[in-house]
Amino acid sequence: MQSISQIQEPIAQELIAFEQNFKEQIKSKIFLLNTITSYIVKRKGKQIRPMFVFLSALACGGISEATYRGAGLIELLHTATLVHDDVVDDSNYRRGFFSVNALWKNKIAVLVGDYLLSRGLLLSVDNGDFHLLKLVSEAVKEMSEGELLQIEKARRLDITEDVYYEIIRQKTATLIAACCAVGASSSGASSETISKFKEFGSLTGIAFQIKDDLFDYGSDDVGKPLGIDIKEKKMTLPLIYALNNSDWLERRKIINIVKNESEKPKKVREVIEFVKSKGGLDYATSVMESYSSKAIQIIKELPQNQATKHLEGLVEFTINRKI
Repeated sequence: MQSISQIQEPIAQELIAFEQNFKEQIKSKIFLLNTITSYIVKRKGKQIRPMFVFLSALACGGISEATYRGAGLIELLHTATLVHDDVVDDSNYRRGFFSVNALWKNKIAVLVGDYLLSRGLLLSVDNGDFHLLKLVSEAVKEMSEGELLQIEKARRLDITEDVYYEIIRQKTATLIAACCAVGASSSGASSETISKFKEFGSLTGIAFQIKDDLFDYGSDDVGKPLGIDIKEKKMTLPLIYALNNSDWLERRKIINIVKNESEKPKKVREVIEFVKSKGGLDYATSVMESYSSKAIQIIKELPQNQATKHLEGLVEFTINRKI
């Protein structure tokens, strides 16, 4: 498997330039706002989303100024949703660091999210990138719907496998799909090619989320604490499969633990062992690999170049990562 730095090689300089652009895009005359946005920038992740944008653009003919703006738009809107999500979830941490709402309280966090959203919109409108804005706005709409669908279903813990796929398609996959579609669109690709890249991103995003679900049941060396999804009463694929392959008594017992005792570490471990014993992890792994294989197949059907090979590497990274 390629390392993240190897996957970045064809676009390394572009990613450095993008980071500088992004810092400029979120600057404000307000000292408090600059302090908070600087804090956010310093704690950003591996640049997975910009990588999808730039590699998709490169695969379709070349990186343009519109590619930088498209990547900036996605990062601004995505960061806005993360800041708002931490308020909604009453979460004090993100990636091991204090969240914006933990340090500056909810009111300021909501306003910072609004500011980032408006900067993204202006970046597109001021440059006439309406085709890119439409792609990303559709993704943000679906992400909101996915979150609300999950909340609606979580109250009864009655999520079927089909509903689960719809939730993660909307919550996670639509954003990666938008990254790939924006990249392709920014390079002047045809509508048919843009659709293919969007489908590629959607399939990759579903595989990405299933990998996240598997972390909940993994060993202690992964970057996510075990049992977080169970504590938050989230019905993920390994648990759904395990419950579907249980008798009525087992099912009732496990659902009762998730509903009423998910704050007890001993009970969380009991759910984890139950899922493992029922083959939930093996099943989820096989589904994840199926989605990633479908994504790679789409890339293989496109004209091959350096960027398409690195997109394949990025798919493989998403399902083999440790965090």
